[in-house]
Amino acid sequence: MDINVRKRAQVQVIQLRGQLRMGPAVDSLRQTLEEAVASGDTRFVMNLSEVPMIDSSGIGLLVKILVSAKKLGGSVKLLQPSKFAVQTLRLVGVLNLFEVYDAEDAAVASFS
Repeated sequence: MDINVRKRAQVQVIQLRGQLRMGPAVDSLRQTLEEAVASGDTRFVMNLSEVPMIDSSGIGLLVKILVSAKKLGGSVKLLQPSKFAVQTLRLVGVLNLFEVYDAEDAAVASFS
């Protein structure tokens, strides 16, 4: 799992590449997100365009961070989730918890 984080207008844009599944991938993303929240960041755009597969632990982490961010006045928005990611999130019944965007500009702008 490759994680690239950059800040754009008070929003953390997180580009993920690879499978988001139990083990090192979920652990490193959890650490990245927890450090961001600890330093006061609560607005996240998760670019899932290069995530071909997501398992239950990956979904659990996304939901956990969404809940944490919302408690602090922020949110997690999904950017270009792969077809598999959308199907998996829908199957588990959590897709409706997230706002989903096709363009990064729109996702970032949705926070203002």
